[in-house]
Amino acid sequence: MADRFKTSDGLTLAWHEWGAGHGGPPVLLHHGFGASAKLNWLAAGVVAALTDAGRRVIAIDARGHGESEKPHDPAFYGEDRMSRDLSELIDHLGLSEVDLVGYSMGAIVALITGTRERRLRRLVIGGVGDGILARGGVDTRVVDNRDIVAALLADDLSTIVPSALPFRQMADATGADRKALAAQAQVVHAEPIALQDIIVPTLVIAGDRDPLAANPERLAAAIPGARAVITPGDHRGAVSRPEFAAAIVAFLS
Repeated sequence: MADRFKTSDGLTLAWHEWGAGHGGPPVLLHHGFGASAKLNWLAAGVVAALTDAGRRVIAIDARGHGESEKPHDPAFYGEDRMSRDLSELIDHLGLSEVDLVGYSMGAIVALITGTRERRLRRLVIGGVGDGILARGGVDTRVVDNRDIVAALLADDLSTIVPSALPFRQMADATGADRKALAAQAQVVHAEPIALQDIIVPTLVIAGDRDPLAANPERLAAAIPGARAVITPGDHRGAVSRPEFAAAIVAFLS
């Protein structure tokens, strides 16, 4: 059963906790687009790897996702707003220090958070690459967010372009609120992120067959002191590989 908190703009968001008795700074996880804390992190084995390593783990269900509230108005969405949700969750829990891990959309949220949240100790970014530098967010060179919106709202699946079809298939498979996801897809972050302002140790992890995380070393080079690690897998599968969780555990130790 998820716990909940109220955001400054009035939404009720869900968060989950594992390893509550473990000491040290908690590891805060933010999932990718169309996923949830349980799907992105628990089912993938990342939560188990972290708790086995003695870490307390906290994961948010982003607005529009999982067990959180799902408005259909794009005004409630965007990775910048999701970043503020993370800071408000840290406030709500009274935490003085956290390690932050984000994947895909959550990586964009985590990068934005890293530019302004001074309670971070370490930062892990997964499932993105130099699309952050070129597009300021999701790599629309690979899949246009407008095509994702159309795919999520389409009545006829035959009209969906191939690059966007996996987003519709995932939404249908998980029973997601497609209108809420489309609202987020309409306002994806698309302006420069002040990566030079990130002052905490940062790790960039990318699957070796992930087109949405191309050239992760270029992204790492734009973040002071960051380094990149390549693990096996495509965009959906990399996070479930043991090498991915092992890289997180090793970096945060």
